[in-house]
Amino acid sequence: MSPVGRRGGTAPGRPLRAPWAGPLGLHHPGSSVLHRAPAGLKLVALAGLGVVLVVLRGPATAALALVAVGGLAALARLPWRRTSRGLLPVVLAAAVLAGYQTWARGWAVGVETALDVLTLVLAGTLVTATTRADDLLATVARAARPLRRVGLPPETVALAVGLFLRTVPVVVRVVGESRDAARARGLERDPRATVVPATVRMVAHARTTGDALAARGLAD
Repeated sequence: MSPVGRRGGTAPGRPLRAPWAGPLGLHHPGSSVLHRAPAGLKLVALAGLGVVLVVLRGPATAALALVAVGGLAALARLPWRRTSRGLLPVVLAAAVLAGYQTWARGWAVGVETALDVLTLVLAGTLVTATTRADDLLATVARAARPLRRVGLPPETVALAVGLFLRTVPVVVRVVGESRDAARARGLERDPRATVVPATVRMVAHARTTGDALAARGLAD
């Protein structure tokens, strides 16, 4: 199984359409401090950031956290155009969430909630963009070793995480291609023209993946 993190390049003569660059996205090779940091340390820092955002309240704290993570992304020299495109759906979802929270609990909570979501997603993007998939999955397997006592092999946990990481970009690509095909037929306003082909292709992808796992004795 080829790692997700090694798909950071673009095949010659084959331009990619709006590559996914969210928290489950593509590895961006580099030599920054963040790239050289251990994968386990980055995952612990990501979890710590989540705790800090829960404990420390207020839009000012949320804004500072977002600026700090943005500064780290600049330090890692992430491709901003690709990253911003990948984060656009998250920005829209955060805006909707902010609107609801503003209506229900006030503007301060609405702003804080939206900024917290953006901060965590950008931090997750930073972790996956600066960490090779092999290193990330190896760290997950080591962290899952205690689960062996209850009969769950850590290798199975790492495999499940790896499949999940591989599937998200596939879903985004399939939906984008189905939407383009619907637009070419003049059916861009009919959701069925996008949802049905995308669903059929994803079911086929799932069956193919399951058959490949079964052929390798990993289906049990």
